[in-house]
Amino acid sequence: MTHPNEQPVLSVKDLHVSFPSEAGSVSAVRGVDFDLYPGRTLGIVGESGSGKSVTSMSIMGLLPDYAKITGSVKFDGRELLGLTDKQMSEIRGQGIGMIFQDPLSALTPVFDIGTQIVEAIQAHQNVSKSNALKQAEALLELVGIPDPKLRLKSFPHEFSGGMRQRVVIAIAIANNPRVLIADEPTTALDVTIQAQILDVIKVAQRETGAATIMITHDMGVVAETADDVMVMYAGRPVERGDVDTIFNHPRMPYTVGLLGSTPRPDVSSNEPLTPIEGNPPILVDLHDRCQFAQRCPVAIDACLKGEPPLTPLADAPAHLTACVRSAEIHDGMINGERMFKVPPLSPDSFEGIPREDRKTTLEVKDLRKEFPLMKGALVKRRVGTVKAVDGLTFDIREGECMAIVGESGCGKTTTLLEIMDLDPKDGVVILNGKDANSMSRAERREARKDMQIVFQDPMSSLNPRLTVREVIAEPLESLGYAGDVDARVAELMKLVGLDASQLDRFPGHFSGGQRQRIGLARALATNPSVIVLDEPVSALDVSIQAGVINLLEELKRKLGLSYLFVAHDLSVVRHLSDRVAVMYKGQFVEHGDTDEIFDHPQHEYTRKLLAAIPIPDPAVARARQAERAALAKK
Repeated sequence: MTHPNEQPVLSVKDLHVSFPSEAGSVSAVRGVDFDLYPGRTLGIVGESGSGKSVTSMSIMGLLPDYAKITGSVKFDGRELLGLTDKQMSEIRGQGIGMIFQDPLSALTPVFDIGTQIVEAIQAHQNVSKSNALKQAEALLELVGIPDPKLRLKSFPHEFSGGMRQRVVIAIAIANNPRVLIADEPTTALDVTIQAQILDVIKVAQRETGAATIMITHDMGVVAETADDVMVMYAGRPVERGDVDTIFNHPRMPYTVGLLGSTPRPDVSSNEPLTPIEGNPPILVDLHDRCQFAQRCPVAIDACLKGEPPLTPLADAPAHLTACVRSAEIHDGMINGERMFKVPPLSPDSFEGIPREDRKTTLEVKDLRKEFPLMKGALVKRRVGTVKAVDGLTFDIREGECMAIVGESGCGKTTTLLEIMDLDPKDGVVILNGKDANSMSRAERREARKDMQIVFQDPMSSLNPRLTVREVIAEPLESLGYAGDVDARVAELMKLVGLDASQLDRFPGHFSGGQRQRIGLARALATNPSVIVLDEPVSALDVSIQAGVINLLEELKRKLGLSYLFVAHDLSVVRHLSDRVAVMYKGQFVEHGDTDEIFDHPQHEYTRKLLAAIPIPDPAVARARQAERAALAKK
C-alpha cells in the first residue's frame, strides 16, 4: 500500500540471509521487500521455517556473526546493515523495540522486574533511578498489571505467562520506539490472555504511535491486528497486500491453502479442512523454480521454469503475488474450481443412531481432586486447600468427541490424569461398564488397553533413541499382544497415513505433523475404545494441523472411537468435538452440544471465552473487538 505523503519509518529492500551448514549454505531469507509506515501494522505469516523470525532478527541486528546478510534495512533513512553492535545498541529499545516469543527466556530470572525495566529506560534516557522507577510503574499500569508499585519488586517466576508477556511489552515500549516488532507474542497463551496481550499491544501502539510488525502463524491474530499482510514461503514473500484483500481475495495458491486449513470458531462445518500436502523445502541448493510447486495442486510446467518474482497484479497494483497463474485465481478458485480438493471422509458408523442408544465408553461421577496449600520454610503447615477438580460428572458415548475447554489452571489436565490413572481417590470412573474402583491390579493393567493418550508435544512424547517401529510396538509388547507385532505396526502406519518403509527411522527424522501421527499410531496400537487427546495440535503449523484434525475425524468415523479432548484452541474444538464442557475453577460451568454452546452460550465465562477467539476474517474480527471490549467492562 502506497502512502504518497508519508515516508516509511522502516524500509527493507532485497534482504537475503544465509547460514553455513554441513549440507551447504542455508538460504533462510531470500529477497524480502517491504515498507513500514507510522501507525500501521504489517502481519508476516507463513509456516515454520519460512523466514519470518530471521527477517525480524536481521532488522534488530541480533543474528550471529557467521550469518551472511545482504540487501538494505533502513530505519528513518539510516542504513542498519553494517553497523557495529554498539551502534545497533543505541537503536534497539529506543528506535526499534521487540517483543520476543518466550517471555520467560526474554527476562533475567535473577533480577526483579523493576530492575530490568529501569535498565531498559536508563540505557537510552539520562534520568535518575527514582525517575526511571516512576516510569516503570507507569508502564506496568499501562500494560494492565495490578498493584504496579508492589509488582516492580517481583521476580519473573512470580508472574504467570501472560503477566510476563506484559512485562516484556512494557520493556519494549519503555523508550517510545518508532517501530515495534512482535515475534509470535501470543504463542502458548490461553485465548483470553492472548486477547488481552493483543489489546495491550494495540494500546502500546496507540500511545507511542509506533509502526508494528506482527509475526505469527495464527491467521485469526493477523485478521484482528494487521493493516497489511506479507505471506512468506521458503524464505521469500509470495503475496502482499492489505488485510481485507489477502483474506477475501487471495491470488496465490499457498495463501488459499493457509486460509482453507484454518478452522473457524464462528461457523459450524461438517466438511474436512483442506490441508496443504507435503512439507516446505529444505533451503539448501534450491532449484530455480516456484518453491511451492511440489505442494501446489494447480502447478503447471511454467512453474518449474524459473522462480516467479513478486509482482503487482494488473487489475490491483497494490496487490503483489509470486505466481504465474495469479490472473486465473479468483475467490480461492481457479477457472471456477476449488484448487485444494476437500478429502472425502468415511461414512460415520454411528450416523443416525441417537446418542442415548449408543454404548457409554467412559463415565465419570462426582470426580474430585484436592491439593494441600502449604506454608513455611523449615516447618511446613497446611494453610488451605486447592480444589483442582471439584465434583465433575459427565459421560462419553461411542463415536463421540467430548472437549474440555478453559484457561490454564482451571483443572483440565488434572482431570485427565485422574481419569487415566484409573484409581480415583474421590469419585467414580467407569470404563466400558467397569468401575475402576473395583478393579484389581491385573484388571486395571488390562483396562489400560482400552484407554490411550496422545500428548501435546509430539517430540518430547516419543523416545528419540527408539525407531518408529519400536515406538509403536512398545504398548503391544508391554501389554501382551498375541498377534504378529510387525504386521500390526505396518497396519497402524498405513492407518495414520505414513509409509511403512519409514519404520527404521528415528522420530527426529520426521516433521512435527508426522511425529504426531506416530504418537497417534502408538495410541491406536491396543485397539482402545477411548483416546485422550491433550492439546494434540497446538504445537503444529496451521497447514499441518489441518491434516491431523482430518485424520482424527476420519479415525473416529471409521473405528467408532471416543475422544476426550482437552484444548485451549476453541476453533479446533468447534471443528472436531460433538460435545463441549467449559471448565472454570475445577467445575463445569456449561456443558452440552458443541454448536449449541458456541452459538448460544449461557454462562458469562463462556461468553468471554468465545468473544476472545481471533477469527480469520478481518470484517468479523473488527466487529467482535467491540463486543469483547463491552464484556471486559462487566
